Amino acid sequence: MANPDPNPAAARQYDLPYAVLLFAIAVLVVGFAIDRQGLLAGSPGWGTAVFFVAYGLFTITVGFPHPGFGHVSFDRVAQIASLLVLGPVDAAWINGVASLIYPWHRLRSGTPLRTVLTASLHNAGLMSLAILGCGQAYVMLGGPVPPVDLNLRTVGLLLFLMLAMQVVNDLGMMVLFRMRRVSPSKVLNIFTTGLELSSGLVAILVALAWVNFDGPFFVLLLLVLSLGMLALKNYAVIRIRLEALVDERTEELRLKSIELERQATHDKLTGLYNRRYADDYLQREIENAHRYGREFTIALADIDHFKSINDRFSHAVGDRVLARIAEILVSRCRKTDMVARYGGEEFLICFPDTSTEFAEQICSQIRLAVEEANWSGIHPGIPEAIDITISFGIAEIGDDSRRTTVLSEADTRLYKAKHGGRNRVVV
Repeated sequence: MANPDPNPAAARQYDLPYAVLLFAIAVLVVGFAIDRQGLLAGSPGWGTAVFFVAYGLFTITVGFPHPGFGHVSFDRVAQIASLLVLGPVDAAWINGVASLIYPWHRLRSGTPLRTVLTASLHNAGLMSLAILGCGQAYVMLGGPVPPVDLNLRTVGLLLFLMLAMQVVNDLGMMVLFRMRRVSPSKVLNIFTTGLELSSGLVAILVALAWVNFDGPFFVLLLLVLSLGMLALKNYAVIRIRLEALVDERTEELRLKSIELERQATHDKLTGLYNRRYADDYLQREIENAHRYGREFTIALADIDHFKSINDRFSHAVGDRVLARIAEILVSRCRKTDMVARYGGEEFLICFPDTSTEFAEQICSQIRLAVEEANWSGIHPGIPEAIDITISFGIAEIGDDSRRTTVLSEADTRLYKAKHGGRNRVVV
């Protein structure tokens, strides 16, 4: 059984209405079954019912928090054992009562009332319907209640009952997973499924012992099984902690790997792609442009009089200018464009599927944005009247252009822009 845990409000807004609906359906269906059969009809009596309510609470309590979703317990032991001793109808309401009671202790630890109420109604409704439905199917197929002895047919029906309970429980929980936007792969796993199936085997043992052995032996068996549950709980807690530690280390390694990859392809100061990446990208895109007959244009940009900025204000101010220029370049370029820091104060922009005319428009917008920017804000020592400008040289690949060729053409035009007065775009 898994108790719904708090999630972001948007993901759990339908939890309580769904739990109320499920509980209401369970009350109607189980109530109808009790009306037809009677309460504790043919059973040992109320003492047995109270025992199984208490045992159900114990098996739920001897559980552990699931790292992804709710609470995993051994409640299947009490559910199937009571079903085999009392029948599906009485087992349904008895375990429904236990599931309804259990979550309320969480109020003392500060769990919100809505969350506790949702868990209580949801688990009681789902468990009651699962026990009643699977139990009735077991009885209709000829399953004995109680199972006095075991034969091949009875073993087969008991295995059917265990698997049916597991499937119905998992399907019921998947509805809640979907509402919570939780991936079942993060919750359902071999370990918890195996634990729940093994709980079914223990339940069969408890039912057989109830029918075939006297009180002292049965009490001793319950004691041994309880100690086994506690041992499994401790093992599960240790396992979950180790898995969480492994996941944490794996995530750290993944993030470090991503960071190393980023450092290998990005400039640390500006966050733009670096020259190594830009050269590889340029070579690859030129080949693609030739292969598919696409347009491809590049622009080399250089900050005008950048050396004087370093000399007048310090290299720290120069670094801030470079970072601000990088922001302007990225903000004015398209997502499909590639922007790289190609040298000290030099930048490379690649425009896939773009003519020189359109590339010139983008570069002109960037040039104007740099010219009109308020540069005094990046450092207290920079006067408001400071002028920082940028020049561009644009080149388009030809039929036989190579990376070095197109870069050389763009560099020649950048040289013309510099010697033609700077703060301009030359195509």
